[in-house]
Amino acid sequence: MLPVEFSTLLAFAVTAGAIVLSPGPDTLLILRYTLSGGVRAGVATVIGVQLGLLVHTALAVLGISLVIAGSPILFKLVAVAGALYLAWLGIQGLLGEVLKLDTGGAPRAIRPWQAGRHAVLTNLLNPKVIVLFLALFPNFLETARDDIPAQLVTLSAVLILINVAWQLPMAFLAEVMRRWLDRPAVQRTVSVASGLILIGFAVLMVLEHVIGGVGIEVLP
Repeated sequence: MLPVEFSTLLAFAVTAGAIVLSPGPDTLLILRYTLSGGVRAGVATVIGVQLGLLVHTALAVLGISLVIAGSPILFKLVAVAGALYLAWLGIQGLLGEVLKLDTGGAPRAIRPWQAGRHAVLTNLLNPKVIVLFLALFPNFLETARDDIPAQLVTLSAVLILINVAWQLPMAFLAEVMRRWLDRPAVQRTVSVASGLILIGFAVLMVLEHVIGGVGIEVLP
């Protein structure tokens, strides 16, 4: 039996998917290194991104678990702040400009191990990823249970699976994906759709943590 309810996993997958599909630094890195160093460099970049997420997972398991153990009220405040952050990301998606993914010019060829290393460091040093873990994960935890680390690991595994499902094909279809993602109309559609999803879940999370108890029973 999974430590996280199926309905919770489904809600988390939709929210995480909206974030993953939005073009960002990881997308740009994968496209650039695949076009520069070939498919092997692209795959190494994808692997590097996931290794970075594993480190963030370990930090989240330790940090969030400590917060819950130390102060349930503080955790509730962090969860609400996280929901507001997701709403802010959603609003950015609705109002923000598209991300320029042009890899114009002839980028210097890169070896697979270099691409992987750069991907790990970029992911680890990206403040947005750190805040994302703090914002997203707490809202999908059932804090009344004593298996918080197992819940965090399960949610992280879902996030990584979604990442791989999106990024690995991108590495093999880099040229097609680059041309598709570089179109402002496509980026705008993805940004608006993901923004609406994030805002919707943020509203549900705030309602749950402000009106209800800590948990996500309000989510479908």
